Amino acid sequence: MQYYSLHHNSPKTTFKKAVIEGLAKDRGIYFPDVITALSSEFIENISDFTNHEIAFKVIEQFVGDEIPEDILKDIIKHTLTFDFPIVEITNNIASLELFHGPTMAFKDVGAKFMAQCLEYFNTNNDEEVTVLVATSGDTGGAVANGFLDAKSVNVVILYPSGKVSDIQEKQLTTLGKNITALEVDGVFDDCQEMVKTAFLDDEIARNLTSANSINIARWLPQMFYFFIAYKELHQKKKDIVFSVPSGNFGNICAGIMAQKLGLPVKHFVASTNVNDTVPNFLESGIYEPKPSKATISNAMDVGNPSNFIRIRELFNNDLETLKNSFSSYSFSDDETREKMQDIYDISGYVSDPHGAVGYLGLEKYGLKENEIGVFLETAHPVKFLDVVESTLPVKVEIPQQIKKVIDKEKVALKISSYEDLKNYLNT
Repeated sequence: MQYYSLHHNSPKTTFKKAVIEGLAKDRGIYFPDVITALSSEFIENISDFTNHEIAFKVIEQFVGDEIPEDILKDIIKHTLTFDFPIVEITNNIASLELFHGPTMAFKDVGAKFMAQCLEYFNTNNDEEVTVLVATSGDTGGAVANGFLDAKSVNVVILYPSGKVSDIQEKQLTTLGKNITALEVDGVFDDCQEMVKTAFLDDEIARNLTSANSINIARWLPQMFYFFIAYKELHQKKKDIVFSVPSGNFGNICAGIMAQKLGLPVKHFVASTNVNDTVPNFLESGIYEPKPSKATISNAMDVGNPSNFIRIRELFNNDLETLKNSFSSYSFSDDETREKMQDIYDISGYVSDPHGAVGYLGLEKYGLKENEIGVFLETAHPVKFLDVVESTLPVKVEIPQQIKKVIDKEKVALKISSYEDLKNYLNT
């Protein structure tokens, strides 16, 4: 499998090089040269396959022969170590829970898969690799956990000061060992811009790679749980609409990739908070990134989503074709809190702010009688404890995964500019 830059000014490259480089030299993100749909027989008989078998079928064409089959299967086995339950909220709306992994966020899948791929590629390499990643919340913890103790791999995580939850901050600042947290005086977009700039800096870029969803090994494995959800949902014999809480748009882009592979999905809804760059684009046809705004659903506080260019590529940059199977809506914090309360009143279900935004997206879309809507619960409510407990009459039980870090001491270096980052990486 070959990958090309979406800026079209870099040569094509292999899966291995795309994973290690993270970003092409022309600052474009990588995209697969060919996407081959899976057989209709596989889709029709998906219930006959285990989750691990499904994941292998989904990812093998994108890896090619660069990881031996037995090792790739072992990587999948160690990635998919937890379930993705579907919880019914109403007779036509359900939650797909993606937070049962080690850091209680959907990003555990991509982070673990990528970490193992990179460790395999680095097996016979004595040089250390630095994984540089920006986080608006959950990415940092998932990457830190996925790469902890990885051989010859150092991880540097940039996060916006005061704009992640307390538990999210603990998950990325308390592990130590080969994990370093840099607390940035700015917003997520500033962190992301620093990471992209570092990859173009010849003085430091040689041994850098990224673990954001711009990296194909972080992005593509997120297809797994859309297929796994379909395995359960197709028995209902209804058209499926997925509503995905969206910030950097990697997760929903993976869902659309699953659709391109033949997964029968009727429609995708990208549900956002007030960071409404994509909803505005669908209305105006003009793509205008803007500075991100802080909200209670902080993992979506992104004003210039990196993966949206991939979504446009999947639809040949044709806006009208995109609109046929993709919608995007924006919601305020007040609407989010009200919907968290509504969901609880209807069913007793405790959603986090991101899940509530996903539910709002389904309502805005307007499900038809023959459709079932599934919103993605991308993080456990405990990660947004203050918001959840100030909105709902509940006391959230602290899961074991969180208990392990909650009392540990935060260790982070403060930086305010790209020069600060470069100086740190040079030392």
